[in-house]
Amino acid sequence: MFALSTKNCARLGLLAAAALATGSAFAHPGHPGAHMDASASFMSGFSHPFSGVDHLLAMLAVGLWAAQNKQRALWVLPLAFPLMMVVGALLAIGGMSLPAVETGIAASVAVMGLLIAFAVRMPLWGSTAVVSLFALFHGFAHGAELPHGSMAAMYGAGFVLATAVLHATGLIVGVVAGQKMADRVVRIGGVGIAAVGAYLLAA
Repeated sequence: MFALSTKNCARLGLLAAAALATGSAFAHPGHPGAHMDASASFMSGFSHPFSGVDHLLAMLAVGLWAAQNKQRALWVLPLAFPLMMVVGALLAIGGMSLPAVETGIAASVAVMGLLIAFAVRMPLWGSTAVVSLFALFHGFAHGAELPHGSMAAMYGAGFVLATAVLHATGLIVGVVAGQKMADRVVRIGGVGIAAVGAYLLAA
């Protein structure tokens, strides 16, 4: 595994700063609609993380990276992401602003892919902080796209459950790969995720 030294921390910090300084990635326009009941609101929220490759890959990546870090990260990271995502959604629904949301989402894909590709291990507080920061951007985007007339609580429950499913999928793949000595396959997958993130940042 790739031990995270002070030098590597600095490099990751520079990478994140550079990513956040670039232009916006894929847009996430709102989806106005008629008044929705609880079921429709829930399904709208559940489908949202699957509607964009950026959300999809970032959430899978959290599970993969948690599997690489092992120990408490196996449950802390997949728990921290949706919790902070709810915070981001509440900020958006409450009318607050968050700069560079789309760029932050694209950066999450690129950075998480690199963390997986190099099998970077951080102290638990550090990995939790990284995941939580990116979750804030994803959650804000979800909240900003709350369909008109939908029930916010059910919409939120939907995207949180979808996020949990994607985290669990990444986690299972990562754990199984580790047991079968297929870590290199996961790391190659990380390279692919990072490449998509780089494309989103450049788009």
